[in-house]
Amino acid sequence: MTTEPILDQATAQHRAGDLVQARRLYECALATTPDDPRALFGLGLLDLQQGRFDAARGRIERAIAAAPAEPRYRIGLGRTLAAAGEHRAAAQSYESALARSPLDPDARFGRAAALQADGAALAAIEAYRAVLEVAPTHADALNNLGVLLCDRREFREAEHVLRRALAAAPTHAAAAFNLARALQGQSRRDEAIAQYRQTLALRPDHVEALCNLGNLYRDAGATDAAYAAYTEALRARPESVIAWNNLGCLLRSAGRLQHAEHCLRRAIELAPANAAAHDNLGSVLKDAGAIDEAITAFRRAVELDPGSPAIHGNLLYALSFVATRPEPILEEARRWGRKFAPASPPREPPAATAHRDGRPLRVGYVSPDFREHCQSLFTLPLFANHDRGAVRVYGYSDVVRPDEITRRIAAHTDEWRDVRGLDDDALASQIEADAIDVLVDLTMHMAGGRPGLFVRRPAPVQLCWLAYPGTTGNGAIDYRVSDPWLDPPGAERQYVERTVRLPDAFWCYDPLATEPDVAPLPALRNGFVTFGCLNNPCKLTDATLETWVPVLRALPASRLVLLLPDGPRRAQRAAFLAARGVDPQRIDFVDYRPRGEYLRSYRRIDIGLDTFPYNGHTTTLDALWMGVPVVTRIGETSVGRGGWSQLAQLGLSRLAADGDAAFVATAVALAADWPALAALRAELRERLARSPLQDARRFARNLERVYRDVWTERATATPYR
Repeated sequence: MTTEPILDQATAQHRAGDLVQARRLYECALATTPDDPRALFGLGLLDLQQGRFDAARGRIERAIAAAPAEPRYRIGLGRTLAAAGEHRAAAQSYESALARSPLDPDARFGRAAALQADGAALAAIEAYRAVLEVAPTHADALNNLGVLLCDRREFREAEHVLRRALAAAPTHAAAAFNLARALQGQSRRDEAIAQYRQTLALRPDHVEALCNLGNLYRDAGATDAAYAAYTEALRARPESVIAWNNLGCLLRSAGRLQHAEHCLRRAIELAPANAAAHDNLGSVLKDAGAIDEAITAFRRAVELDPGSPAIHGNLLYALSFVATRPEPILEEARRWGRKFAPASPPREPPAATAHRDGRPLRVGYVSPDFREHCQSLFTLPLFANHDRGAVRVYGYSDVVRPDEITRRIAAHTDEWRDVRGLDDDALASQIEADAIDVLVDLTMHMAGGRPGLFVRRPAPVQLCWLAYPGTTGNGAIDYRVSDPWLDPPGAERQYVERTVRLPDAFWCYDPLATEPDVAPLPALRNGFVTFGCLNNPCKLTDATLETWVPVLRALPASRLVLLLPDGPRRAQRAAFLAARGVDPQRIDFVDYRPRGEYLRSYRRIDIGLDTFPYNGHTTTLDALWMGVPVVTRIGETSVGRGGWSQLAQLGLSRLAADGDAAFVATAVALAADWPALAALRAELRERLARSPLQDARRFARNLERVYRDVWTERATATPYR
């Protein structure tokens, strides 16, 4: 009896979704003809649908043996192998099918998908193009090709391909999503937002679309809309690690640190091996003042993702806040350098013609912080005072949300490049095309830094300045700028880069404000001295508080104002001081505030107490501008000598103590003489204005001289390094 009618019925039931009846009929056909390829193939497909990959493979291979010329069976084997994760074998099976039917679009598509899954991106791209030669409207092939092009940052071509996919299949949610990615990659934010919304119209629970939409809203400063997108993603998929992570980062940027910590710990509960969640938790803990816990989180992130230079850079930078000696920092910096900045062939040194033939040096500055950010208090006065006969200024701006400060800085450059959408390779190519002589890293391992750019050596001379006085560990950065107080003779061995010293201060400061005025000494009104510290809470280390305790105990009527966000760390810090005899009622905590309100906070402070081992830098200058003298403890690391450097420029080196006992004696003596303290308060702003710290023209000439000297040295040196 022929099995054809039985197999026709089996196929019909299979297509109708009645898998039980289909299996019974296939098996009935096999009982009559044990090697019937149609029956074997049908049962193999049923096994594949039900996740029985070994059984499926066995049956389909028997079908191929019975009918070796039938390409459909080899395509089915490819699908089975791909489902089982054997992508290379799947590609071979599809190739075997193509040998028998070269124009079969299913075989071509299956091979392309297998190559893609096996990580052979370039081969997969060519394979998808081959699919489109025979099936130009194959929506899945167009979509997958678009994905690969997005991964390669070829966003314009990806956009073209994905629009073709949607023209062929307007309800293809994956293609709609990937088109939004392509638009986002081209920094076409508004179009990308609209396209993500189109994706959600097709599939409202598309978590990845919701998360990416939230990211775009976050970057645009639309915090409420970003929050809504992330929370909607969590409603759709409560276990989404990406959504919890992104929500935590958003809340951190909004200053809601407790809630941010909760979100990131939830992400870690769901995915303990997620390095990004541990890294972001470290940043939140750092902001909250829990620096030891932050370092633990960063170390765990490095363990989980040892190949991330940014994560390892976060750990390296965090160590600066607790290391009282330079050796641990240098050791970690060298470890970073061995992993991410191995020795590379030197660039050909340029001919030493700049200045000799009158050409200004081309100096490029790279930063994500050309905006309303503390860095602008230093870059704006420098850029405004550069001598265009000496340097031609190029600004490489990686700013997420440009603002009025961005526009002011850009106006003081000769060439302004918005490089937000460029990866390190593309940015390096731009810098090379601009023929930059000296490239300056303004960020180092702080947030948004581009160490990978400098590893590529796009300029003949590379140096770091401003972010913080320390080391990057990046052997591709030739020099670091410092001053004689940050780095006394002999300190050079603390760094990977060669140290070049400015004659005066490392900083040139403009408060970018005229208000508020300096208030009268608060002690005269209050009847007691108020100490204060408005530094980043991560600097409120145990070592800092231990240094302050004897001062507070020597003056029991005094009070202390600290910047520390609301949350459990306030109670922890208060308990730490209470255990050492300082009544918590004497401590007033304040939150992060907009710059104007923050500056007004100094009107209630008589004396600033500096942090240790990482001194205040920008914060100390703000305090001095507001008439508040700062007593500092000189440390053994460059970040621990920032207070000394700044006070020396004002002729106030007497407020820089070289030990704990001297720190206490200096602070207590200053607090005891209210007339002298009031007189100092009244003159500090003017003293600052007359000092090198606010002489922008002088600072610019000094820095330009450094650029010329190091460039000439490099241009005439062989080998390069």
